[in-house]
Amino acid sequence: MRMIALGGVIGAGLFVGSGVVIQATGPAAVLSFALTGALVVLVMRMLGEMAAAYPAVGGFYEYNRLALGELAGFMTGWMYWYFWIIVVALEAVAGARLLQYWFPGTAAWQFTLGLMTVFTLLNLLSVRSWGEAEYWFASVKVAAITLFLAIGVIVVAGLWPGLPGGFAHLTAHGGFLPKGIVPVLTGAVAATGFYFGSEIVTVAAAESAEPEKAVARATQSVISRVLVFYVGSILVVVTLVPWTDPGIVQPYVTALAAVRVPAAAQIMNAVILTAVLSALNSGLFASSRMMMALALRGDAPRAAATLNGRGVPVRAILASTAFGYAAVIMNYVSPDRVFAFLVDSYGTVAIFVYLLIACAELRLRRRLEREAPERLRVRMWLFPGLTVVAIVTMLGIVTAMAFIPEQRSPLLFGIVSAGVMLGGYVLRRLFDARTPAGH
Repeated sequence: MRMIALGGVIGAGLFVGSGVVIQATGPAAVLSFALTGALVVLVMRMLGEMAAAYPAVGGFYEYNRLALGELAGFMTGWMYWYFWIIVVALEAVAGARLLQYWFPGTAAWQFTLGLMTVFTLLNLLSVRSWGEAEYWFASVKVAAITLFLAIGVIVVAGLWPGLPGGFAHLTAHGGFLPKGIVPVLTGAVAATGFYFGSEIVTVAAAESAEPEKAVARATQSVISRVLVFYVGSILVVVTLVPWTDPGIVQPYVTALAAVRVPAAAQIMNAVILTAVLSALNSGLFASSRMMMALALRGDAPRAAATLNGRGVPVRAILASTAFGYAAVIMNYVSPDRVFAFLVDSYGTVAIFVYLLIACAELRLRRRLEREAPERLRVRMWLFPGLTVVAIVTMLGIVTAMAFIPEQRSPLLFGIVSAGVMLGGYVLRRLFDARTPAGH
């Protein structure tokens, strides 16, 4: 569970998307990732508190329903499902492109179809097969980041042969804040989606042998390491490579090349492929379990809650992968319209989910203190102060998106997506009102 939690944090966004933030921000990208990382740490602590008190299938979907009502639960569950099925499609396409690096003669659609098929079958086998695969994927990512950090420390200390060491690149190209403070805040908005995924541990907790202990340890593990992995590795990148270097679009490849690591491109392509496959694997698990939780509550077709003899929600998995296959087709049929809409909207949806989680913890914690204080085995720090700070910060991020030109489209699409889900809730209520009792 601890490795799954760490693997959820270290995604393809760190290895690839961080280059975009560095280009826009300069060395101060470290601050962008630190700000967003601190927010994620707070949200994970809140989730740890609620998951230890109420381990349940669907995790925070249940917490939000319990604390904020049926509408909040419905919106959370479907937004989270929506987020991950889009991730499944994106990672399948990205994985195909990475495989083409080694096999350029094979069509991308063949790799995409192959990856979707393999990971659908893996998730259909058993929860254990998913967990084993995710453990090894996460192990590779954690080992790669740890080694990268170690190399960075050696280089900065001046102990790497042929390199001077030091922190000159942090200020030598226009200063630490070459473009001012505004890009730092813009970068923090962009980095929010890179951290999304660590909350999978609270969804997986319900299917572990000792859910209360497992989720408490796992969330603590994320909290103690997330800032080191993210902020530390970004600091290493901007220390080893000038932020003005054109190669910064592939930050980790360029950093390894700068210290003359042989076959740097090959190594990082393999690591990034591992991160992509991990996200694909996790996306299928998270989306199917969330659909199962929705079905158990009547927020999705009841059939999706059915388990087979191995305890696997086959119909929920197939329903989630079906959209993944459809989205991959959309990427080829209408890449500039339908698929672009999906890509633009899912990041904003992630922020909405975190915001609802924080609001749920604020109410649920007070209820627990009043009615069942013995359940508070994990406690949010400085409650309610830090919870309120997290909520205000997330509202600030959403507000800031309206004033940042490149973020307006994702914000609009995210709001539209949330509106569609709200419409779904209204239809569900109307259907329930018209359905006779017992049917």
